[in-house]
Amino acid sequence: MIRIIRLLGAALGALIGVTFVLAGEDLFGGTASPSLVILVWLVAWIATGYLLLPYLTVVPAGRLVHAVQAMSTAEFVTAIGGLLLGLLMGLLLGLPLAALPAPYGTYLPLGVSVCLGLGMIGLTVAKREDLVAAAQAAGLFRRQEAPGAAPPGSLTEVVVDTSAIIDGRIADIVDSGFLYHRLIIPHFVLEELQRIADSSDTQRRGRGRRGLEILARLQKDGPTPVEIVVDDPLEAADVDGKLIGLARSRRAAILTNDFNLNRVADLQSIRVLNVNSLANALKPALLPGDTLKIKLITEGKEQGQGVGYLDDGTMVVVEGGARFLDRELDVAVTRVLQTVMGRMVFAQMHQE
Repeated sequence: MIRIIRLLGAALGALIGVTFVLAGEDLFGGTASPSLVILVWLVAWIATGYLLLPYLTVVPAGRLVHAVQAMSTAEFVTAIGGLLLGLLMGLLLGLPLAALPAPYGTYLPLGVSVCLGLGMIGLTVAKREDLVAAAQAAGLFRRQEAPGAAPPGSLTEVVVDTSAIIDGRIADIVDSGFLYHRLIIPHFVLEELQRIADSSDTQRRGRGRRGLEILARLQKDGPTPVEIVVDDPLEAADVDGKLIGLARSRRAAILTNDFNLNRVADLQSIRVLNVNSLANALKPALLPGDTLKIKLITEGKEQGQGVGYLDDGTMVVVEGGARFLDRELDVAVTRVLQTVMGRMVFAQMHQE
């Protein structure tokens, strides 16, 4: 397509060049070599048309089509409504302006219409949610839900981050039925996963390949539908920003293990499903005074402390347990500390 447009541009440039030559014979008659000048003139116009016509036609049209495709239905409808309202206001203001003497009466109505049209597009798109809510409150229309459709605000799609795929627990969560929403795998997440699988570092390469295997397992045998999308939000350069933009446009949640992505999404009122938070929530509750049987395997940071681990990976720090390493002891919980990295339990030797 681009090649055809370039050829048309070259033909159009040649036509313009020939027109100038025929219309302005005196322009080249005073030169020492008029034939050479005319040839250079035509070649310059042909090259200009060949190079510039795609950027004046198909390139901006393609960008416009891509921008429209990236818009949600609400954004598109409000943009059209805002454009029509802006043009109507421009028409009303342009009638008295057209009575002004030239050139003001010629150009001012056009400039006012363009400014009001573009301005109302931006305003209506930015305030689309408030406009819909106001129209519903005024009784202008009522949103009809199709039979079996999800109620407003319900979660139907989950955008999956690379960290959640690599973690691996997503497959067990899906198989258990706790995560039954449609899983959205963006194409840029697949590319990041492939880069990790092709890494020169052995550990990163192993994690990336495991993530690809888990994703293939979810697509083939998982009870939850998996959809790979090519949506690529252009307003963000990094993967985290693209995930947030995609989740916002699809009104979906984000499934991740990334603490920073979790915080940024929370600040932008996007729902986040964090696998680590789920794992911490499923750990059995421990209160001061509860007794545990724990095997101490190493010394703690403070003198005399012994450290062991529960079956779920929770660290238990026992005061005075350093001398009982490699032994199972009954300990009493004294304090439970919840951190962003997980839960820590402090205990002391159980007194009968």
